Amino acid sequence: MTEDNSRELYDRALSVLPGGVNSAVRAAIEPYPFFVRKGEGGHVIDADGNRYIDWVMGLGPLLLGHDLPEPVRAGIQRKASEGPMYGTPTEVEVDLAEFVVRHVPSVEKIRFVNSGTEATTSAVRLARGYTGRNKIVVMQGGYHGAQESTLVEGDADDPKPSSAGIPESFAEHTLPVPFNDEDAIRDVFEDHGDDIAAVLTEPILGNYGIVYPEEGYHEFLREITEEHGSLLIFDEVITGFRVGGLGCAQSEFGVTPDLTTFGKIIGGGFPVGAIGGRAEIIEHFAPTGDVFQAGTFSGHPVTMAAGLETLKFAAENDVYGHVNGLGDRLRRGLTDIVADQAPSYTVTGTDSMFKVIFTREGPSGVQRTPEDASGDNREQGSDSLEEQCPAGCRQDPTCPRYDYSPKNAGDVKNAETERWRRIFWRQMKEQDVFLSQNQFECQFVSYGHTEEDVEETLEAYKDAL
Repeated sequence: MTEDNSRELYDRALSVLPGGVNSAVRAAIEPYPFFVRKGEGGHVIDADGNRYIDWVMGLGPLLLGHDLPEPVRAGIQRKASEGPMYGTPTEVEVDLAEFVVRHVPSVEKIRFVNSGTEATTSAVRLARGYTGRNKIVVMQGGYHGAQESTLVEGDADDPKPSSAGIPESFAEHTLPVPFNDEDAIRDVFEDHGDDIAAVLTEPILGNYGIVYPEEGYHEFLREITEEHGSLLIFDEVITGFRVGGLGCAQSEFGVTPDLTTFGKIIGGGFPVGAIGGRAEIIEHFAPTGDVFQAGTFSGHPVTMAAGLETLKFAAENDVYGHVNGLGDRLRRGLTDIVADQAPSYTVTGTDSMFKVIFTREGPSGVQRTPEDASGDNREQGSDSLEEQCPAGCRQDPTCPRYDYSPKNAGDVKNAETERWRRIFWRQMKEQDVFLSQNQFECQFVSYGHTEEDVEETLEAYKDAL
């Protein structure tokens, strides 16, 4: 495998781009990232002609894969041929808005923007403007874009900026708590309840290795925010139109937030973001309300066409059956492999999301007879893996992995993150499998992937683990 062209391109990029990249995570691969020339189905081909099974999928937007179905491609090309943009409303943005309102339980009205970061920034501003309060509760390790209100680390007693360039005074209004920790939520509401504008959370942590919620956690968030007159904001930039199908993750969990932020899939692979929710709240955006929000490229007609055609195709074809079926097959296969070769590791994910977290501790009572390499004749014991979650961690208290599976971002951070990045990732790449660039970003199945892609990937995991 040659990487000469990627190395040359990176050398050029270092001269004109900070770190040689336009998004920090892309530089995580050492000594340099490979440069992609094009995508085909569930694969990418790099600048040197190397072909990889692609489980990154643009970090989530590509539900349909790299080869768009003909109706989707035609709809995008038709809109692009009519002109780039106009600075006035177009019919297609109304069409996409109507589609989202029909399918997502919490959304009565929606405002389109240009990125997930812009969506969460606007949602936080809207929550503060609507409630007249200042403080926002976020989950430690949850990612809500590159914005001042959420680039905050520490805890609720000592929040501080997680990036240079953010004034300490900004962080004072952000209260980080561990995901899945009801007591921590109760404490911040007891201390700051009268000034909490909103709780902002991903339904499933998607930038910290995929952490599933404990049963009842989101229902608890719904109850305590209503009790205190605060808003509940679901950040579905990652999970939107991927988990729970067209109803998004909130429909799968049966919890209706006040506001939802979207990105990625809702734009069909083009730059996009959106804020949806109860009409009485969304109406506080300008021009009908007092919360300013505007953008030159918001509701861009080509992006709106891409999002609408993608979601229509998913609604009219068995897209979710295909991607969720492959996702389930992947996670079940990984669960078996991990049980045999790395019993301390944790398989996570749901629907078309998956990841193996290199957790350091796990059940210790699993044994195999020497003649049974498959592990089918494991001896039963208190730590037997026979009753584990079969297709990704569900935070099931009866699962033998329950005490060891990550419950929050801190648990993932304590995993073998450097081994994942420095050794495992390259071992998978050498077997032509492209995984997300670090332990924290999740991986995605697309409509362009096949059963053969799954089987080849499982064989690569067997070898690399």
